[in-house]
Amino acid sequence: MVHRLISWSLRNRFIVLLLAAALFVWGIFAVKKNPIDAIPDLSENQVIVFTEWMGRSPQLMEDQVTYPLVTSLQGLPRVKYVRGSSMFGMSFIYVIFQDDAEIYWARERVLEKISTISRTLPAGVIPQLGPDGTGVGHILWYTLKAPGMNLGEQRALQDWYIRFALQNVEGVSEIASFGGFQQQYQVVVNPNKLLYYRLSVPEVINAVRSNNNESGGRKFEMSGIGYIIKTSGYLQSVKEIENIPIKNQGSVPIRVADVATVQMTGETRNGIFDQDGTGERVGGIVVMRYGENAAAVIDKVKAKMKDVSKGLPDGVTFDIVYDRGELIHESIDSIKRTLIEEMIVVTLVVIVFMFHWRSALSIVIQIPITLAASFLLLNAFGISSNIMSLTGIALAIGVIVDNGIIMSENAYKHLSERYALWEREKGKVQG
Repeated sequence: MVHRLISWSLRNRFIVLLLAAALFVWGIFAVKKNPIDAIPDLSENQVIVFTEWMGRSPQLMEDQVTYPLVTSLQGLPRVKYVRGSSMFGMSFIYVIFQDDAEIYWARERVLEKISTISRTLPAGVIPQLGPDGTGVGHILWYTLKAPGMNLGEQRALQDWYIRFALQNVEGVSEIASFGGFQQQYQVVVNPNKLLYYRLSVPEVINAVRSNNNESGGRKFEMSGIGYIIKTSGYLQSVKEIENIPIKNQGSVPIRVADVATVQMTGETRNGIFDQDGTGERVGGIVVMRYGENAAAVIDKVKAKMKDVSKGLPDGVTFDIVYDRGELIHESIDSIKRTLIEEMIVVTLVVIVFMFHWRSALSIVIQIPITLAASFLLLNAFGISSNIMSLTGIALAIGVIVDNGIIMSENAYKHLSERYALWEREKGKVQG
């Protein structure tokens, strides 16, 4: 079979060269299409289920949330194993699927199962899926330089403007906010006053909840004009909350301010984010979607940041604290430089040892064709251009030229033997 292939190639050299040129051009397009990243994604094929039930102990979360979810999700198809962890007020379930399972198919199976489990969980507990990113999906971290703004205002700006704008970038799975205070109204109840007015905490909660609502009426027409009736009752200030009546005692309304203190403050935090020892900062983490090109997504996020900056308050700017794009470009440039140096060295070595430019050219020309064609396989198997894959290509350059050197030496040997035989036969004829 090999002899026939060699014979056919020798008889059809033009076709062989044309196929090699086509393979090289195809490989060039594959190089441009191949996603670029600094590090390979070796994370497991997993789907994260996050459940929040604030104020509950880890043991209660384990018994009433984590354990029911883990036992139910174990029956999903193509699942390798399910891990669960519980902490104060939060539960995390990691569903690990087989490596060849498509990630969005896996998320659909988990979502279907959650819809049937939810009714068995405590009231108000709603499991939700984590972002469709991987363990190496954190591609960019940024903070806000906002002199003159407090941490609550910075976090509000991040949550209600910046996060929504950056999350629309193609390839971004999630913008995770961190730092600062999530502003909220807090009603601190005085138990002594509750006892004095013979009230309970649920009565205070129901009063605030029922007065923070908006309801619709109906539509009616008058003088040929249609009007829509609605009631607007959303609370908008501390004063409005303080004036909410809870109950009437002796025709005198008992207000929230009579039994509690109302204040605007931040949600309880479990930690802070400090940058360079200069104080707390507010920022976000850009999480890349599964299978995306990290370098392209980072460039798109940075371009979007320039547009978002136009709508920020005066003096507020972005400060990028972690940018994988720099690591990607440095890594790729280093590998490219190494590849070029190896190709030059190998070419010189082949020319010096063969000392025959046609033989050396036939060997050296294999290097760019093989390198370009290797990216076809990288794309076929979903492997990105990273430190590991490009280093493997660099190490394989010696192997690439070995075959050409051996074949050239073998051909030269046989040609020399045939030439020597022809010389002897020619001498006999002349003699």
